[in-house]
Amino acid sequence: MNIGKEYELLNQLYFERISGTESELKACRIIADELTKIGLDSRIEAFDVVRNTVQKVKFEVTEPYHKVYEATAYMGCVNADGLSAELAYFESDTPVSRKNAEGRIALVNGYLGMNKFKALCEAHAIGFITYNGDIDREENDLDPRELRESSQVFGNMPGVNIRIQDAIELIERQATHVKLTVEQTMQDEKSHNLICEIKGESEDWIVCCAHYDSVPNSKGAYDNATGAVCLYSIAEELKDRHLKHNIRFIWCGSEERGLLGSKAYVKDHGEELEHIKLVVNVDMLGSVLGNRIAVSTADMSLVHYIDYYARVEGYPLESSQGVYSSDSTPFADAGVPAVSFARGSAGTARIHCRFDVMEHLSQRILGEDTEFILKFVETMANAYVIPVVREMPDNMKEELDKYLGRDLLKKEEKK
Repeated sequence: MNIGKEYELLNQLYFERISGTESELKACRIIADELTKIGLDSRIEAFDVVRNTVQKVKFEVTEPYHKVYEATAYMGCVNADGLSAELAYFESDTPVSRKNAEGRIALVNGYLGMNKFKALCEAHAIGFITYNGDIDREENDLDPRELRESSQVFGNMPGVNIRIQDAIELIERQATHVKLTVEQTMQDEKSHNLICEIKGESEDWIVCCAHYDSVPNSKGAYDNATGAVCLYSIAEELKDRHLKHNIRFIWCGSEERGLLGSKAYVKDHGEELEHIKLVVNVDMLGSVLGNRIAVSTADMSLVHYIDYYARVEGYPLESSQGVYSSDSTPFADAGVPAVSFARGSAGTARIHCRFDVMEHLSQRILGEDTEFILKFVETMANAYVIPVVREMPDNMKEELDKYLGRDLLKKEEKK
């Protein structure tokens, strides 16, 4: 395996690759061009995404002091022209916090997930503020955030994001009244999936996928250019080998906005799914310090097999059953067994920020990770019978419902 070539491609993809932009399409075409050079045909499939353009955002404290804080608007939130209200600190989802948030703009403690946003809507908050950053870092970037469609089913309200140091100041100075201004427009754009196939003898397919997009303010070396180049290396190695079963490689766009690329693929290719016996997803490899994991949304027999296989190969790997937050999930939700391989970082590689850089990665370790995943994929592609149980266990169906927010919708329907 040519790890030098893999790392060279990683360098080519080392730029912001934001959903629905020309830079994302540029990255897609770079991978397609490299596939062409090694004799593999590929095709690009477009799908619709919505992009928001923020014209104006302003967040200010009006009482008991006056100060304007730099903020970013939540893409997808409703507009507000100087919305003024009392400030409530939504520490956690408790009856007291809900009562305090009613009719107020809520400063949310920690990450605004679907559960917290649902709670804010039920509490009749009229706006929200989140924060990001590290208190020990002298300078924090101000992250753009998005109110995803999965959360908007519970309601909508204006929202902004500020730095953690400013959130601390709001609490320490006991801000009581704030004002929000958000003005943004939405426009339809295209994102893209890249598909390449290597044919085998049977009608069965193994899908290997990885997302190639990044978040704003990040070149996304670790998350997930490493996964994208891993797929390329596997395709290069297997293109001339005899395979009993077919392999389809999918480089997914817009994963960072809620797995949009893999969701679009599953929606548009429903007739193919019954022939897919296993999905292998790759998301973040090569960190200098870290731990290798394989998370299977599948029957426990796959978890055990991967554990045994890693021991045979001498590859330190933690194999577990669960739902991994990446492009394996839409396939699993459609009933296709899936496993996601990753190398979690132990402080050396960062994601979703400008510190996701090449310097925090190891070429050698990326090569080791790629080689193991390659061997696993080839073993499955040459199995006499692909041994994966083609049935989604009930406990995984429950976890998928929870991850995708369907459990919250079911609770709403029961009310």
